[in-house]
Amino acid sequence: MKLGTKRRIAALALVALLGVGATGCQSGSSQGGAAAAEPIELPPLSEVAPLADPTAYEGPTTALVGGPSIPPLDEAPESQLPVTVASHDRAGDTEVTVTDTSRIVPLSLSGSVGELVTAFGLADRIVGRDVSTTFPGSEDVPVVTKDGHSIDAESVLALNPSLIITDGSIGPTDVVLQLRDAGIPVVTVDRAVDAESSFATAQQIADALGVGAAGPALIDSLRQAITAKEAEVQRLLPADASKLPRVAFLYVRGTAGVFYLFGEGSGVDSLIRSVGAVDVAAEIGWKGEKPMTEEALIAMNPDIIIVMTKGLESAGGVDGLLQAQPSIALTSAGQHRRIVDVDDSVLFAGGTRIPDVIDGLARAIYAPDSL
Repeated sequence: MKLGTKRRIAALALVALLGVGATGCQSGSSQGGAAAAEPIELPPLSEVAPLADPTAYEGPTTALVGGPSIPPLDEAPESQLPVTVASHDRAGDTEVTVTDTSRIVPLSLSGSVGELVTAFGLADRIVGRDVSTTFPGSEDVPVVTKDGHSIDAESVLALNPSLIITDGSIGPTDVVLQLRDAGIPVVTVDRAVDAESSFATAQQIADALGVGAAGPALIDSLRQAITAKEAEVQRLLPADASKLPRVAFLYVRGTAGVFYLFGEGSGVDSLIRSVGAVDVAAEIGWKGEKPMTEEALIAMNPDIIIVMTKGLESAGGVDGLLQAQPSIALTSAGQHRRIVDVDDSVLFAGGTRIPDVIDGLARAIYAPDSL
């Protein structure tokens, strides 16, 4: 397994372990439940007025993430079956033969597997889903995960699925093996948390669905959408490079006094690059996800701190966070209360959500008054 893949797996594994559960207008919505909230229409980035100095802005912001802005294929490709693919299990690759894709159960902590199945135009074949997977009509599809990230084997078996696709972020592992032992083809794909991993995962899912030939076109659309969104963001950056905000992502949970800084390979690093901000973790060569010391955070002195919405709620909001973590209060971000929270289920979603997450973060950082 490549080092970058190991780091990405560690990032999402940490989130699960600690209890986390484009063009035109963007829609902001909640992605964590069985049905999405009413969308909030936002003007395109080309119409928002950016801050002259985003480092001087006062107050917290919730990043609204819309989309997916990349629509599913107009016509679902016909599956070419049977197909034998490599399942990237934790214990090593295993060959799995898929003979039927009429009843699919996609499983992932972020919902990215289900989202990519939907992107290939096969949403009507999804018979069970994780709590984070939402698409038009998904409210009628049974949820087969408990507590957001635990598979209910009995619920899955009751659906008589012909194929299960998972990225390994939802377990327990022995339940996944139990489903395979029951005769259900289970294909484990790489976890999509950034652009490069999403391209690989999209192709792996296409192959498992027997529509491998459709993979390159979808991947090209995603690549172009990310590039186009990054170009849109460029007009929001301050003319004075010294006013580019210094940004850190912290994983916080409750008021225990422990927080993690996410660095290279976590997926957040690529998002910070895409929005043109200064990544304080990259400045000090921070690799992966590790507990952060108060002294180190104060020395890095970020202008903006990104957190997960549920993590912020668990700490009692911004006031509770600053009280529980005095070191945050001593940074520029703390002094300006410049805390940006992002929906837990989309921040690491990867896949076709990447342009939408970039859009949401860019608005929150450079044009918070537009939200």
